[in-house]
Amino acid sequence: MIVQKFGGTSVGDVDRIKAVADHVARTVRTGNQVVVVVSAMGKTTDDLIRLSKEVSETRPGRELDMLLTSGERISMALLCMALADLGVSALSFTGSQAGIITDTDHTKAKIVEMRPNRLLETLAEGKVPVVAGFQGVSLEKDVTTLGRGGSDTTAVALASALGADYCEIYTDVSGVFTADPRVVPNAHKILKISFEEMLELAASGGRVLALRSVEFARNFHVPVHVRSSFTWEPGTWVQEEDETMEQAVVSAISHDTGEVKVTITGVPDRPGVAARVFREVANRGINVDMIVQNTSTDGLTDISFTVPNYEMKVALEVMQSVAPEVGARDSYADSGIGRVSLIGAGMKSHPGVTATMFETLAKEGINIEMISTSAIRISCVVRQEDVEKAVKALHEAFEL
Repeated sequence: MIVQKFGGTSVGDVDRIKAVADHVARTVRTGNQVVVVVSAMGKTTDDLIRLSKEVSETRPGRELDMLLTSGERISMALLCMALADLGVSALSFTGSQAGIITDTDHTKAKIVEMRPNRLLETLAEGKVPVVAGFQGVSLEKDVTTLGRGGSDTTAVALASALGADYCEIYTDVSGVFTADPRVVPNAHKILKISFEEMLELAASGGRVLALRSVEFARNFHVPVHVRSSFTWEPGTWVQEEDETMEQAVVSAISHDTGEVKVTITGVPDRPGVAARVFREVANRGINVDMIVQNTSTDGLTDISFTVPNYEMKVALEVMQSVAPEVGARDSYADSGIGRVSLIGAGMKSHPGVTATMFETLAKEGINIEMISTSAIRISCVVRQEDVEKAVKALHEAFEL
């Protein structure tokens, strides 16, 4: 059994939908059971978001979810029609019909339970279920969406719930590369990557797979094959770490220019102040990435942290409200930053990676503003205009 997910560019127009239908039909005719998950066509979701902004400033979450889920319903119905012309019996299902139960957090709901009974019945009848990605139904029986990259999460969750052998994610790139090929033309495709490395890659700017889908795949041991729906060539397998193989010191370099640095200045350096600041941030549902607190001077310090740029307005509102409460002086945001990260499972047993990274950036005259590390990742915040130069230099320095 295979779950096949097709992204927006893969079903972007009539010809693409017919090509996807042909590929699904071929997979079925080779003796496989197939469950398909589709995104909305092309830029449909972006267009719907634009429409919502034109008619409303408040945009209630429940109604926004109701609007956005219409895009995937178009894709799933059209694909079923295309499959019918190829002699393949297929049935379309919304997220709620597919049994995807979520919490009540509109526009970024999390899956709490899977009840895929109707899909199992459809498979038993020899038919192909085609499921609308990115959506589910809440515990209060309202339509919900799963947030950015939600169709990836839908596909992996279904693969786990159905006991599929693996999940194929079809997109407009042929796999996971050592760096963004648009920045580093000689970047090459990685044939296999561990769940842990892919998690770090997704969290630090890699746009091939959504972070939550990788978390789901790791937690429920679902092998994922990232492939191109334009060439159909074999892509990258994301799977359990193979302990019999020597791990690459650095597997990939990622970058992200979609973040801002928020700083609150003149913060009293005493216990509980940072906790108060970040509790308020958490209460507003803002996901914080990197945090740096400067050395205290005269009992005062500065705290900087990074958030996605679409959270900047809310983050600043929080800082401006909490600053007087904790006795801080001021707060501001810097949108001219970017992040560059090294990812590699081999870092755990190879000293010197950090030194080489810093030396490489220094040689290029690139100043490091913030640093964050994990066992298999090193991230540096630099000026946005230096990001591409940093990626190219590091790719060469680590001979990727």
